[in-house]
Amino acid sequence: MSPAPNEAAAGTANLDSALGPPEQWSVESTSRWRGLLPVGRQLAHALPLAVLVFAVAIVINFALPRLAPGNPIDFLIPPDQAAAVTPAQRTHLAALYGLNGSEWQQFQHYVGRLAHGDLGISTRYGQPVTTLLAQRLPWTLLLLGTALVLSTLIGSGLGFRSAWRRGTPSDIRTLTGVMLADSFPPFFTSLLLVLLFSVTLKLLPVFGALPTGQYHGAALAAEVARRAILPITALTLGGLGSAYLIARSAAVSEIGEDYVTMAAAKGLDAKGVRRHARRNALVPVWTVGMLNVGALFGGAAPVETVFAYPGLGRLIYDSVLARDYAVLQGAFLLIAAGVIVANLIGELAYPFLDPRVRRPAIVTT
Repeated sequence: MSPAPNEAAAGTANLDSALGPPEQWSVESTSRWRGLLPVGRQLAHALPLAVLVFAVAIVINFALPRLAPGNPIDFLIPPDQAAAVTPAQRTHLAALYGLNGSEWQQFQHYVGRLAHGDLGISTRYGQPVTTLLAQRLPWTLLLLGTALVLSTLIGSGLGFRSAWRRGTPSDIRTLTGVMLADSFPPFFTSLLLVLLFSVTLKLLPVFGALPTGQYHGAALAAEVARRAILPITALTLGGLGSAYLIARSAAVSEIGEDYVTMAAAKGLDAKGVRRHARRNALVPVWTVGMLNVGALFGGAAPVETVFAYPGLGRLIYDSVLARDYAVLQGAFLLIAAGVIVANLIGELAYPFLDPRVRRPAIVTT
């Protein structure tokens, strides 16, 4: 039942007496920066979950290589010499690489070494795993970092452009082209790029990260960049679709918000309206960009294998074939840590990107 007119008038009078006339109202935002307090709140919220995820990743990381058929010791011994190897020698090799004892004992040994920063010795290469990862990681970071930036910038730019032109032929063409490029798996895209630019046009090298000739300084950097073009393009196309769809959806959603309608009604030009809508639409774009780190790591293995690129992906592929538990555990753990850190960075950046994540505003008189 609606309140009586006298009761409504009395309520309005009480509200006016409590708050004063509207022209005297002011909004005091408690979202003002007080040092790093907003970032600290986000860190306190996200860090325990990140530690828990990392602990679970350690357990899964230990179990996954052992679920594959085969034994690393069998791959160490040439087939023609397997009959001559005694059980004592096999036991010595297993102890040398931490593969002796029960699964639980191996796990305890693995966690103990991990606490001291020791990832073990590779059964395939005979080198410390940390050395192998340090050699391969920069090449993978070159590919993934560049592809992540390009796929996010290009995908979000195309997504915003499609949102402003929603339903037009331009929007439909862009959507079709991006979805077509995103539908191909990275290894297939890599093969197409090799066929077109290396075999047919002979413009770019087929494989490898370093040239075989004598290059120094700027010439060496240019040749390394030239050899990275095709794998970066394959990874960029693989991450383009998610950034495009999220940016387009977020921008379309923001266009329908009341503040955008009000800005347009007050006479703000189309460029200004889009600028306001784009800023709020960047939050989900940032989120999907950080989530794409894991997807790009997953796509790096087939891409690096196709181009014979000396990164983590190629190292994982070779280690799977050799059942190199130590390298697989170290590489998977490094990737898991990278994805967790990327998501943590994404979480900590929210107060900078979205004021609504900070403390809410209060009305004072």
